[in-house]
Amino acid sequence: MDEKNKPNGQSRQNSQNSQSSQSSPSSPSNQTTPTTPNSQPPHTFLPQHGHYRNLRVYQVTEIIYDITYYFAHRFLSKGDRTVDQMVQSARSGKQNIAEGSVDGITSREMEIRLTNVAKSSMHELRLDYEDYLLTRRLTKWAVDDPRTRQTRSYTRTHMDPHQYQHMVDTRTDETAANIAITMLHQYDVLITRLIEAQKQRFLDEGGIKEQMYRARMQSRGGYPSQSSQSSRSSQSSRSEKD
Repeated sequence: MDEKNKPNGQSRQNSQNSQSSQSSPSSPSNQTTPTTPNSQPPHTFLPQHGHYRNLRVYQVTEIIYDITYYFAHRFLSKGDRTVDQMVQSARSGKQNIAEGSVDGITSREMEIRLTNVAKSSMHELRLDYEDYLLTRRLTKWAVDDPRTRQTRSYTRTHMDPHQYQHMVDTRTDETAANIAITMLHQYDVLITRLIEAQKQRFLDEGGIKEQMYRARMQSRGGYPSQSSQSSRSSQSSRSEKD
């Protein structure tokens, strides 16, 4: 039977089957594969990395602040300006790490600057402890002193500030000051490493304006892929040689 003589119902059935096959998801002509300008994931900016409480250097500053607070109020006279100076220096060393970590989300320059302020504040605090020992003719422990080595070993595994509060309450002023000085030397090593890491992150990722520009260009399809950049770089290198 030719097509003209088929019943109307059968003709409609064939027409529906034809339309269904054309609109089937398995049809290659109907599949929509998202395309991207390159294979890299979209560039992100404003990373929420302000987890400063996980930094060991910040944890050390909390202990140093507690030691200093109890030391200053126990061993220094009431009304002595050094009390406020030492407590404020310890607080600055702690707070500027936190503030720098949070502000670093939008300003790497501010992050590095505030971390350096923290380092300077703790350096000032260390001088106050050393002056305390010097003016009272007390002994400052040498680097290789057994008590210094014991303190360094203890502070590597004990990070509870309450333990150090008890230590200040039960030790002499000479011992408490030397414990603080030993921890401040450890702090100086840790904060220097943190600053170097921040500087390297700035060199690798740039500032917020650079990150925003890269993210916008990539979202609009105008940011070149890594392979394209490498290709152009090699072509440029060859042309320079020629």
